[in-house]
Amino acid sequence: MRCEMKTLCRLVHRAHAGAAFCHQVHLSVCRLQERSMAESRLRRDLKRHPQCLDYGPPFRPPLHLEFCSDYDSFGCCDQRKDHRIAARYWDIMNFFDLKGHELCGGYIKDILCQECSPYAAHLYDAENPQTPLRNLPGLCSDYCSAFHHSCHSAISLLTSDRSLHESQEKDGARFCHLLNLPDEDYCFPNVLRNSQLNRNLGVVAEDHKGCLQLCLAEVANGLRNPVAMVHAGDGTHRFFVAEQVGVVWIFLPDGSRLEQPFLDLKSMVLTTPWIGDERGFLGLAFHPRFRRNRKFYIYYSCLGKRKVEKIRISEMKVSLSDPNKADPKSERVILEIDEPASNHNGGQLLFGLDGYLYIFTGDGGQAGDPFGKFGNAQNKSSLLGKVLRIGVNGAGVDGQRYQVPPDNPFVSEPDDILPIYAYGHDVGKSVTGGYVYRGCESPNLNGLYIFGDFMSGRLMALQEDRKTKRWRKQDICLGNASCAFPGLISTYNKFIISFAEDEAGELYFLATSYPSAYAPHGSIYKFVDPSRRAPPGKCRFKPVPVKTKTKKIRFRPLVTTVLDLLKEESQKAAPRPSNATLASGSDQAASQKGSPTKPISPTSRKKTSRGPGTKKRGRAWSPGPQGKRKQNLHTRSAGLRQVAQQKSPGRSQ
Repeated sequence: MRCEMKTLCRLVHRAHAGAAFCHQVHLSVCRLQERSMAESRLRRDLKRHPQCLDYGPPFRPPLHLEFCSDYDSFGCCDQRKDHRIAARYWDIMNFFDLKGHELCGGYIKDILCQECSPYAAHLYDAENPQTPLRNLPGLCSDYCSAFHHSCHSAISLLTSDRSLHESQEKDGARFCHLLNLPDEDYCFPNVLRNSQLNRNLGVVAEDHKGCLQLCLAEVANGLRNPVAMVHAGDGTHRFFVAEQVGVVWIFLPDGSRLEQPFLDLKSMVLTTPWIGDERGFLGLAFHPRFRRNRKFYIYYSCLGKRKVEKIRISEMKVSLSDPNKADPKSERVILEIDEPASNHNGGQLLFGLDGYLYIFTGDGGQAGDPFGKFGNAQNKSSLLGKVLRIGVNGAGVDGQRYQVPPDNPFVSEPDDILPIYAYGHDVGKSVTGGYVYRGCESPNLNGLYIFGDFMSGRLMALQEDRKTKRWRKQDICLGNASCAFPGLISTYNKFIISFAEDEAGELYFLATSYPSAYAPHGSIYKFVDPSRRAPPGKCRFKPVPVKTKTKKIRFRPLVTTVLDLLKEESQKAAPRPSNATLASGSDQAASQKGSPTKPISPTSRKKTSRGPGTKKRGRAWSPGPQGKRKQNLHTRSAGLRQVAQQKSPGRSQ
């Protein structure tokens, strides 16, 4: 730093007399270099995971890549993009004769195909959407020198960047310096040869303890103990979120929430503001033929006659006049069960592929299920502590409003069903059941049963070994730098209340930081695998339009994304000079006799480089790497000259 400061001082000393000006220059240079070091640390953190130029994870192309075949099994190109790159290649090669084809064809193909590399974002310095995109990928020095020596005339065909044009005309070393990457492991072609980087490409990342590295996206917040999130299976891709207090909200595919609730049963639902009160609105499920019969089913705590606590399962219908409103007068009670205590109430409702409704009841409460000789859960004559399977499409016997399927498991008294997995209290004390992932966006997760623990806040996954028929458990740890994609987070509220699927099969969980039915501290999170995504276009769906009669409330995330956290850390790591120091340096410089007021050079009239805390608009990546760059290495040197002539550097925002 001192050497660079002295060199710059000697350059400007002829125009600006006095050591005081050099003192200010020293401060400016120090500040720029500290900022550069902070940005380098940020890039280093971001380079721990594969990433494409559209800021998403790589994928497996569904069809064979004919041109960029090195990335046929895993990368950032599908067949359409592969064809587009091939067309650009032949457009460039039309400018070459036969000898030029032999000398430069391989180099040009290599360079163009780096858009398909699973590390394309690192090669183009595009890990963060708010940073400028390189015009050409980062090339290793030996490879770059050989390319420049044999094919420097091709550079003007590959990029419109003036600084690269000027450098290639004068000096190959300067050209390769501009294409240099701080970490040589990520430059091409070293990135292809690095076994550590390519060993487990495309599989779910694990840490040294075998913990699965996943990420989250925040999709809803401000909810009062969200206990259920379900979809209607009607093609609208709405999801219905039930709060423990007795209110159900509708969220639309664009992430917004309708201002008016779908259902409000607060006056009927039994719950309190007490922390840990397990009573309330607990379950919601839509009939498999909902589009035709408009029926859905609810499970909630209530007070019966003589103030006896009960759980109630009812059938309701959606309003004929508004598809986003339940008909409050349509409730038909199907089943009520007395609750001997206020806790362990169950609440899950599900329709199976067989068309029957599955009801998950609690064991009745207190500690250790003390009711009767064997407790409610082990007593087959009690409906508590069970999974009940009933038919709801007709009346049963003896005036029952449901049917008992003849093939129910305990009709013929088989042996008890054993759990597939159990864990000790050192792991957690209350299982929150989840789902097997069957979605499209994160193909690595297919077949994983993902669940959690309410008390410990741990997320876990089970996977069956088809040979041994045993289930293997792995913890889920949210990655830090591996989650450095736009919109992804790595933190969540501790108390995991429930899990959910949307209509496309993607997996979510619902959690709160304060487990009270009246506290609006609940959020919904979506699981995302940062190691691999589905190919572009595969998971698109067109929701069936639904008319809305109420205002839409736009979703506003509360959790800071990993990208923003890393940026904040890099800013904190770069010390800032105090106002007193800056003022002292600027006053001394201004007091020098004959100090000019005009800029040193025309380039210094340009706007200064943005500080590390200044927000820049996000940009969408264009297919060609030659897209316009907001700032390049050439203009950074002009920024240095500009800061040197300013009276005092501005404070970072």
